[in-house]
Amino acid sequence: MDVIQALEQRKSVRAYTNQAVSIETINEILAAASHSPSGANTQPWQVVVLSGDAKQEMGEKLGVAFREGHKSKKDYSYYPVKWIEPYIGRRRACGFQLYNTLGIDKGDRQRRLDQWAANYHAFGAPVMLLFFIDPILEKGSYIDYGMFLQSIMLAAVDKGLATCPQAALGEYPDVVKGVLEIDDDATLLGGMALGYEDKTALVNSYRTPRESVESFTRYFS
Repeated sequence: MDVIQALEQRKSVRAYTNQAVSIETINEILAAASHSPSGANTQPWQVVVLSGDAKQEMGEKLGVAFREGHKSKKDYSYYPVKWIEPYIGRRRACGFQLYNTLGIDKGDRQRRLDQWAANYHAFGAPVMLLFFIDPILEKGSYIDYGMFLQSIMLAAVDKGLATCPQAALGEYPDVVKGVLEIDDDATLLGGMALGYEDKTALVNSYRTPRESVESFTRYFS
């Protein structure tokens, strides 16, 4: 598979089979992604791999925090405080696609909550990846980290695996750090589901649209 094929094939998968992913495969993916560029070769990525009982425990504790209504206290601001167009329109369209595909009505609050809660179990994937960064690092390292995350997702496609990058897994850093006994100063960026796609699941049947190149590119000559 070439890189362009992998880019076009990658999608956010929200239902997985129970087929295990070997630690050897995970390490091969992370080793490939470690070749991502970073300013001054700082390599800011810090990864935690959860599977089995450890993943189950993390999912349960995050789920409890969500169900009990604990307020999200992310270590950094992922989304804007004030939404404007075209971003708010794209955000809404993304949500509508998900709920419409699953037949979840706007007024069906319980099903919407249940669907969101699936985030905290990495949508049933056998592997949950969590990503940390040293708080001393600045925005340039966040750009570097984004390239690392994309590299993980493309390497996963090459291995026949699926992923879903998840900002939701960074919503309760106090819970995550408490379970992992990680320093409170570490910045939790978020996480990622990793596993084999359940191709029979309705939730995996849609693709979000992309803007045309001409819509976001200006040409000078």
